[in-house]
Amino acid sequence: MALDTIIELNNLSVYQRNILVLSEVTLSIGKGEFVYLIGKTGTGKSSLLKTLYADLPVKEGEAEVVGYNLKTIKLREVPYLRRKLGIVFQDFQLLNDRSVNDNLMFVLKATGWDDKTTMDERIKDVLDKVGLGTKGFKMPHQLSGGEQQRVSIARALLNDPELILADEPTGNLDPETSDGIMSLLFDISHSGRAVLMATHNYALMEKYPTRTLKCEAGRVSTAENSANHAIGINGI
Repeated sequence: MALDTIIELNNLSVYQRNILVLSEVTLSIGKGEFVYLIGKTGTGKSSLLKTLYADLPVKEGEAEVVGYNLKTIKLREVPYLRRKLGIVFQDFQLLNDRSVNDNLMFVLKATGWDDKTTMDERIKDVLDKVGLGTKGFKMPHQLSGGEQQRVSIARALLNDPELILADEPTGNLDPETSDGIMSLLFDISHSGRAVLMATHNYALMEKYPTRTLKCEAGRVSTAENSANHAIGINGI
Protein backbone atom coordinates (compact mmCIF):
# COMPACT_ATOMS: atom_id res chain seq x y z
CA MET A 1 0.00 0.00 0.00
CA ALA A 2 1.40 3.38 -1.03
CA LEU A 3 2.26 5.90 1.68
CA ASP A 4 -0.60 8.23 0.76
CA THR A 5 -3.16 5.45 0.19
CA ILE A 6 -5.79 5.28 2.94
CA ILE A 7 -8.01 2.45 1.61
CA GLU A 8 -6.77 -0.38 -0.63
CA LEU A 9 -9.23 -3.15 -1.55
CA ASN A 10 -8.45 -6.02 -3.92
CA ASN A 11 -11.08 -8.59 -4.95
CA LEU A 12 -12.82 -8.08 -1.61
CA SER A 13 -16.01 -9.99 -0.84
CA VAL A 14 -18.40 -8.36 1.64
CA TYR A 15 -20.63 -10.64 3.71
CA GLN A 16 -23.55 -9.77 5.97
CA ARG A 17 -24.47 -12.73 8.21
CA ASN A 18 -22.94 -15.25 5.74
CA ILE A 19 -24.84 -13.70 2.82
CA LEU A 20 -22.61 -12.41 0.03
CA VAL A 21 -23.52 -8.75 -0.49
CA LEU A 22 -20.65 -7.50 -2.68
CA SER A 23 -17.94 -9.36 -4.57
CA GLU A 24 -14.71 -8.52 -6.43
CA VAL A 25 -14.50 -5.06 -4.85
CA THR A 26 -11.26 -3.44 -6.00
CA LEU A 27 -10.62 0.22 -5.26
CA SER A 28 -8.12 2.64 -3.83
CA ILE A 29 -8.73 5.92 -1.97
CA GLY A 30 -5.91 8.32 -1.22
CA LYS A 31 -5.12 10.93 1.40
CA GLY A 32 -7.29 14.05 1.08
CA GLU A 33 -9.69 12.40 -1.38
CA PHE A 34 -13.48 12.81 -1.10
CA VAL A 35 -15.48 9.92 -2.59
CA TYR A 36 -19.23 9.33 -2.79
CA LEU A 37 -20.74 5.85 -2.46
CA ILE A 38 -24.17 5.57 -4.08
CA GLY A 39 -26.70 2.83 -4.84
CA LYS A 40 -30.21 1.72 -4.00
CA THR A 41 -31.08 0.71 -0.45
CA GLY A 42 -29.86 -2.83 0.16
CA THR A 43 -27.07 -2.79 -2.42
CA GLY A 44 -24.30 -2.99 0.19
CA LYS A 45 -23.22 0.58 0.95
CA SER A 46 -23.52 0.28 4.73
CA SER A 47 -22.08 -3.25 4.68
CA LEU A 48 -19.01 -1.99 2.84
CA LEU A 49 -18.54 0.80 5.39
CA LYS A 50 -18.96 -1.67 8.27
CA THR A 51 -16.29 -3.87 6.69
CA LEU A 52 -13.92 -0.91 6.52
CA TYR A 53 -14.22 -0.25 10.28
CA ALA A 54 -14.00 -3.97 11.08
CA ASP A 55 -17.60 -4.42 12.21
CA LEU A 56 -17.90 -7.13 9.53
CA PRO A 57 -14.98 -9.55 9.02
CA VAL A 58 -13.02 -9.92 5.78
CA LYS A 59 -13.34 -13.53 4.63
CA GLU A 60 -12.23 -13.28 1.00
CA GLY A 61 -9.97 -10.87 -0.82
CA GLU A 62 -7.66 -8.21 0.56
CA ALA A 63 -8.47 -5.05 2.48
CA GLU A 64 -6.07 -2.55 4.01
CA VAL A 65 -7.39 0.54 5.80
CA VAL A 66 -5.17 3.22 7.42
CA GLY A 67 -2.31 0.72 7.49
CA TYR A 68 -4.26 -2.18 9.01
CA ASN A 69 -4.74 -5.48 7.17
CA LEU A 70 -8.42 -6.25 7.83
CA LYS A 71 -8.03 -9.92 6.91
CA THR A 72 -5.42 -10.58 9.61
CA ILE A 73 -6.39 -7.92 12.17
CA LYS A 74 -6.69 -9.21 15.75
CA LEU A 75 -9.67 -8.32 17.93
CA ARG A 76 -7.41 -6.39 20.31
CA GLU A 77 -6.19 -4.25 17.37
CA VAL A 78 -9.66 -3.11 16.29
CA PRO A 79 -9.85 -0.21 18.81
CA TYR A 80 -6.51 1.09 17.46
CA LEU A 81 -7.84 0.90 13.89
CA ARG A 82 -10.95 2.83 14.92
CA ARG A 83 -8.90 5.56 16.57
CA LYS A 84 -7.55 6.34 13.10
CA LEU A 85 -11.10 6.50 11.70
CA GLY A 86 -13.95 8.94 12.22
CA ILE A 87 -17.45 7.52 11.74
CA VAL A 88 -20.48 9.74 11.11
CA PHE A 89 -23.98 8.20 11.14
CA GLN A 90 -27.32 9.42 9.77
CA ASP A 91 -28.97 9.36 13.20
CA PHE A 92 -26.18 11.23 15.11
CA GLN A 93 -25.94 8.57 17.89
CA LEU A 94 -25.34 11.11 20.65
CA LEU A 95 -25.81 10.28 24.34
CA ASN A 96 -28.95 12.24 25.23
CA ASP A 97 -28.37 12.23 28.99
CA ARG A 98 -25.21 14.35 28.87
CA SER A 99 -23.99 17.63 27.41
CA VAL A 100 -22.11 18.06 24.14
CA ASN A 101 -18.84 18.43 26.07
CA ASP A 102 -19.57 15.28 28.06
CA ASN A 103 -20.44 13.35 24.87
CA LEU A 104 -17.01 14.19 23.52
CA MET A 105 -15.27 13.60 26.86
CA PHE A 106 -16.82 10.11 26.95
CA VAL A 107 -15.19 9.25 23.60
CA LEU A 108 -11.79 10.61 24.64
CA LYS A 109 -11.82 8.57 27.85
CA ALA A 110 -12.92 5.46 25.95
CA THR A 111 -10.03 5.85 23.51
CA GLY A 112 -7.32 6.23 26.13
CA TRP A 113 -6.99 9.96 26.82
CA ASP A 114 -6.37 10.74 30.49
CA ASP A 115 -5.08 14.32 30.89
CA LYS A 116 -8.04 16.58 31.73
CA THR A 117 -6.44 19.79 30.44
CA THR A 118 -5.44 18.20 27.12
CA MET A 119 -8.91 16.65 26.76
CA ASP A 120 -10.65 19.98 27.40
CA GLU A 121 -8.41 21.66 24.82
CA ARG A 122 -9.13 18.95 22.24
CA ILE A 123 -12.90 19.25 22.78
CA LYS A 124 -12.75 23.03 22.35
CA ASP A 125 -10.65 22.61 19.20
CA VAL A 126 -13.04 20.20 17.45
CA LEU A 127 -16.14 22.19 18.44
CA ASP A 128 -14.51 25.34 17.04
CA LYS A 129 -13.75 23.45 13.80
CA VAL A 130 -17.44 22.57 13.29
CA GLY A 131 -18.72 26.01 14.30
CA LEU A 132 -20.09 25.04 17.72
CA GLY A 133 -17.49 26.63 19.99
CA THR A 134 -20.14 28.12 22.28
CA LYS A 135 -22.49 25.10 22.43
CA GLY A 136 -20.50 22.64 24.54
CA PHE A 137 -22.71 23.10 27.61
CA LYS A 138 -25.93 22.33 25.67
CA MET A 139 -27.79 19.03 25.83
CA PRO A 140 -28.41 17.28 22.48
CA HIS A 141 -32.17 17.96 22.60
CA GLN A 142 -31.41 21.70 22.81
CA LEU A 143 -29.67 21.59 19.43
CA SER A 144 -31.09 21.54 15.90
CA GLY A 145 -30.61 18.45 13.73
CA GLY A 146 -27.81 20.17 11.85
CA GLU A 147 -26.07 21.13 15.08
CA GLN A 148 -26.36 17.55 16.36
CA GLN A 149 -24.76 16.29 13.16
CA ARG A 150 -21.97 18.84 13.60
CA VAL A 151 -21.40 17.42 17.07
CA SER A 152 -21.15 13.93 15.59
CA ILE A 153 -18.58 15.23 13.07
CA ALA A 154 -16.66 16.89 15.93
CA ARG A 155 -16.74 13.52 17.71
CA ALA A 156 -15.37 11.86 14.57
CA LEU A 157 -12.48 14.35 14.51
CA LEU A 158 -11.42 13.89 18.16
CA ASN A 159 -8.60 11.43 17.49
CA ASP A 160 -7.35 13.27 14.38
CA PRO A 161 -8.40 10.45 12.03
CA GLU A 162 -6.88 9.71 8.64
CA LEU A 163 -10.27 8.62 7.26
CA ILE A 164 -13.87 9.76 7.77
CA LEU A 165 -16.61 7.21 6.97
CA ALA A 166 -19.98 8.95 6.66
CA ASP A 167 -23.15 6.88 6.27
CA GLU A 168 -25.95 9.11 4.91
CA PRO A 169 -24.85 12.06 7.10
CA THR A 170 -27.42 14.42 5.54
CA GLY A 171 -30.25 11.88 5.45
CA ASN A 172 -32.25 13.48 8.28
CA LEU A 173 -31.49 17.11 7.45
CA ASP A 174 -33.17 19.84 5.41
CA PRO A 175 -31.44 21.05 2.20
CA GLU A 176 -29.90 24.21 3.67
CA THR A 177 -28.52 22.36 6.69
CA SER A 178 -27.28 19.53 4.46
CA ASP A 179 -25.37 22.06 2.39
CA GLY A 180 -23.54 23.28 5.50
CA ILE A 181 -22.63 19.72 6.50
CA MET A 182 -21.30 18.99 3.00
CA SER A 183 -19.19 22.14 3.02
CA LEU A 184 -17.76 21.09 6.38
CA LEU A 185 -16.95 17.55 5.16
CA PHE A 186 -15.22 18.93 2.06
CA ASP A 187 -13.16 21.26 4.27
CA ILE A 188 -12.15 18.21 6.30
CA SER A 189 -10.96 16.40 3.15
CA HIS A 190 -8.98 19.49 2.11
CA SER A 191 -7.09 19.19 5.41
CA GLY A 192 -5.66 15.88 4.17
CA ARG A 193 -8.17 13.38 5.53
CA ALA A 194 -9.89 10.95 3.18
CA VAL A 195 -13.71 11.02 3.26
CA LEU A 196 -15.95 8.19 1.99
CA MET A 197 -19.61 9.18 2.12
CA ALA A 198 -22.60 6.96 1.38
CA THR A 199 -25.51 9.08 0.16
CA HIS A 200 -28.78 9.25 -1.76
CA ASN A 201 -28.65 13.04 -2.02
CA TYR A 202 -28.03 13.62 -5.72
CA ALA A 203 -28.74 17.36 -5.49
CA LEU A 204 -25.78 17.72 -3.15
CA MET A 205 -23.64 15.52 -5.40
CA GLU A 206 -24.38 17.87 -8.28
CA LYS A 207 -23.40 20.90 -6.20
CA TYR A 208 -20.26 19.20 -4.81
CA PRO A 209 -19.08 16.97 -7.68
CA THR A 210 -16.30 14.49 -6.97
CA ARG A 211 -15.36 10.87 -7.63
CA THR A 212 -18.34 8.57 -7.25
CA LEU A 213 -18.55 4.81 -6.63
CA LYS A 214 -21.77 2.88 -7.23
CA CYS A 215 -23.02 -0.30 -5.55
CA GLU A 216 -25.16 -2.22 -8.01
CA ALA A 217 -25.85 -5.91 -8.71
CA GLY A 218 -23.30 -7.08 -6.14
CA ARG A 219 -20.44 -5.00 -7.52
CA VAL A 220 -18.81 -1.62 -6.89
CA SER A 221 -17.97 0.41 -9.97
CA THR A 222 -17.07 3.97 -10.88
CA ALA A 223 -20.10 6.15 -11.66
CA GLU A 224 -20.16 9.32 -13.71
CA ASN A 225 -20.06 12.54 -11.66
CA SER A 226 -23.54 13.58 -12.67
CA ALA A 227 -26.60 13.66 -10.46
CA ASN A 228 -28.84 13.18 -13.48
CA HIS A 229 -26.86 10.12 -14.53
CA ALA A 230 -27.00 8.76 -10.99
CA ILE A 231 -30.76 9.29 -10.82
CA GLY A 232 -31.20 7.50 -14.13
CA ILE A 233 -29.12 4.53 -13.03
CA ASN A 234 -30.81 4.08 -9.70
CA GLY A 235 -34.34 4.82 -10.74
CA ILE A 236 -34.80 7.31 -7.92
